[in-house]
Amino acid sequence: MPIQSVNPYTNQLVRSFEEDSEEKVNQVLELAEDTFRFWQNTTFAHRRELMKKATKVLLKNQQKYAQLMTLEMGKLLKDGIEEVKKCAIGCEYYADNAEKFMQDELIQAEGTRNLISYQPIGAVLAIMPWNFPFWQVFRFAAPALMAGNVGVLKHASNVPQCAMAIESVFLEAGFPQGAFQSLLIGSEKIETLISHENIKAVTLTGSEGAGSTVAQLAGKYIKKTVLELGGSDPFIVLADADLEYTAQMAVKGRMINTGQSCICSKRFIVLESVAAPFIEGMKKYMLQLKAGDPQKADVDYGPMAREDLANELLEQVKESIKKGAKIITGGGRINRTGAFFTPTILTGVKPGMPAYEEELFGPVACIITVKDEAEAIHVANDCKYGLGASIWTKDLKKGEALARKIESGMVFINDIVKSDPRFPFGGVKRSGYGRELAGIGIREFTNIKTIRVK
Repeated sequence: MPIQSVNPYTNQLVRSFEEDSEEKVNQVLELAEDTFRFWQNTTFAHRRELMKKATKVLLKNQQKYAQLMTLEMGKLLKDGIEEVKKCAIGCEYYADNAEKFMQDELIQAEGTRNLISYQPIGAVLAIMPWNFPFWQVFRFAAPALMAGNVGVLKHASNVPQCAMAIESVFLEAGFPQGAFQSLLIGSEKIETLISHENIKAVTLTGSEGAGSTVAQLAGKYIKKTVLELGGSDPFIVLADADLEYTAQMAVKGRMINTGQSCICSKRFIVLESVAAPFIEGMKKYMLQLKAGDPQKADVDYGPMAREDLANELLEQVKESIKKGAKIITGGGRINRTGAFFTPTILTGVKPGMPAYEEELFGPVACIITVKDEAEAIHVANDCKYGLGASIWTKDLKKGEALARKIESGMVFINDIVKSDPRFPFGGVKRSGYGRELAGIGIREFTNIKTIRVK
């Protein structure tokens, strides 16, 4: 089955690629193993030099790479440029800090010298999504390569040109050919990869269903995994919040990447005493957003990544309305070519509705009113996901105390959730396990070895 690039702004086929053959897959896996045998023994200074060059390649080609994202999945060009810059920051961060993160830890005990050593494990398979087609890959690749591992990428099938461009970044920077390789294959071949003896671990960013499938396969073949899955992040508005600013940030948090981000704010849990002005503020800022060609600088949101995704979101909204949710603004598709969906606010969201129970992966804000802070925390935790959360209050001490009660991997107070190379990123419950980024992230795919000298 061919792998296709379809422009979601025009719904036109851009390019079609034949899947890589079984022979090509085997060649890639053999080259990965051959490369790892010598790459693991290279110095941090050498890896640092190459990763710094990768930073320069990214920045030099930022416009070209951003245009690929716009073409293949509809990202605003200006956002694509920022994404490429973030990739460069991630590469720079691990170039500067990997050696420190991988240093031996010395523990003295009972007259013995004990070391905890962090050593690379081999080829890491990365199964990555389309929504941040460069950053999702680089936040795995930069630490993995700096640790002495090698990477094999199975990217989302709608962004093949992004996948090939990422491989070219590392080649142009001077990395050996087998250090980072992209495969153009369908999901039905994932078991072939995971089962292969040369693949030592798997990292996946994607849906809950994809994560469950990969976790089962990795368990079958005893392979380490890190899973970053779905999220339905609560955005908790307390009575003392700055409502004008909070409403503005609520729209910003919901509309990241046209609402297609695991860490988008999705469930807006608002104390009923401030619900009316908050909703009015959100509506005001939502209605100011301009749809259009994602390549144009004055456009606020473009199409969703695919027609089927926009239609799936529409069905979730319709079903929620059928069960009692109310539309404040938006609520459907835009009557124009492309996978467009109107920015939407739903109120009256209750348990049993898709808007309450499921992740709505698009520009739909689900508002849930609560009586007090205790109910706000209960509703925030009444969710199968636990990726990120935010709390909006002028009382920072209270905000921090409430943050400790939320079942999620990240909580931001008076800011929307975002990833940063300096801080661990990941979730709990059905949002996955393991962590990316920071020192913890680079150590996820290492052999943590105890060495005792008596």
